[in-house]
Amino acid sequence: MSSSPTASRLYDQLNPAAAVRKRFRAWWQARLPRTDTLLLTQRNIYILPTRAGLMFGVTLIVLLLASINYQLSLGYVLTFLLAGSGAVSMHITHNTLRGLTLHLRPPTAVFANTPALLDVTLTSAGRARFGIGLGLESSPGKAVAWTDVPEGGQSSAQVSFVPAQRGRHAVPTIQIETRFPLGLFRAWSVWRPAAQVLVYPKLEQPAAPLPPAHAVPGGPAARRSSDGGEVEGVRSYRRGDPLKMVLWKKAARTLETSGELVTRDTSASVQHQLWLDWAECAGLAPEDRLSRLATWVLAANRAGAEHGLRLPGFEIAPAQGEAQRKHCLEALALWT
Repeated sequence: MSSSPTASRLYDQLNPAAAVRKRFRAWWQARLPRTDTLLLTQRNIYILPTRAGLMFGVTLIVLLLASINYQLSLGYVLTFLLAGSGAVSMHITHNTLRGLTLHLRPPTAVFANTPALLDVTLTSAGRARFGIGLGLESSPGKAVAWTDVPEGGQSSAQVSFVPAQRGRHAVPTIQIETRFPLGLFRAWSVWRPAAQVLVYPKLEQPAAPLPPAHAVPGGPAARRSSDGGEVEGVRSYRRGDPLKMVLWKKAARTLETSGELVTRDTSASVQHQLWLDWAECAGLAPEDRLSRLATWVLAANRAGAEHGLRLPGFEIAPAQGEAQRKHCLEALALWT
C-alpha cells in the first residue's frame, strides 16, 4: 500500500540515507527499458556476497593468518580448498541466472484493495536452474516466490501487489535472485515489465440493493422473472390457457367490473431496462459512487439482467453478458 506524499516527505526528512537510496533507485530504474520478456545476461546480472559469504571470507583470512603464523601445511590446504570452493560457488550462483528468459503474461484486471497476481514464466534453454526467487523490488525479502526450472523446460511463479486506487497501473519492478548453491553469494537482476494492470473501483461493503428496473414499451418480446418467480405482463383469458396462469387476485377485481379473467402474458412486448445511474447514488462522494456502481454491475451480471450505465457525460447502452460487465467496469475504472 502506498503512503501519502506528506508521510513520504516526512520519512525522507527523518532518514536522509533512505532518501538518498530511494532517489538513486528511482534514477537507476528509470534507465532500465520496459519489456515483458527479459533475457538475463552478464550485462544485467549483479552479484555480491551475502552475510554468510562475508563471514566465510573472514574465516578464510583467520585460517590463512593462523597457517602462516604456525606454519601449518594442512592449514594452507584447508584454506585454499575452502577458497576454491567459494570461487566455484560464486561462478555457479552467477550462471544460475545467466541465460534464463523471463516472460510476464498479460495481467488480469482486479478491484482496488485486492491482490493483483503477476504470472511469470521462466524458460531455460539449457541446464536446470534451482533456487530462483521472484519478488517485488520495493519489498526485498518479503513474499518471494521460489521455483526451480527444469532442463530445457519452463516453470512459472506468481508475485502479487495490492493497488490502492482505480485506473491503469504500471506493473511494479520485479527482482529475480538466487543464492544457489551454498548461499555465500547473492546474484540478482531487476526487471521493469511494460504491462499495465487495469484496476476497477473497490467494491462497496455492504452492498446496496439494485435500483428498480423500468419498463420500456415497444421493445422486443422479453421474459423477466420477479423475485416471486412471476412473469411480468397480463392479458385477457383465452380458451385453453392453463389455470395456473390465471391471476386470481386481479381476476377478483376484474370479474366485478368487466367479468373477464386475466392471465399472465409470457410474450408481452415490454422491455425492462435496468439503468445503473450516477444520479441514483446521490449523497455519496465520487469514489464511493463509483464503488456502488461497480458493485451494482456485478449484481446485475449475476442476475442476468439487461443493464446500462450512466455517468456524467457518458452512457453505455443496456445489454447483458460478460462483455457488458467488462465494458461497464472499465468505464468506471477510467472515468475522470
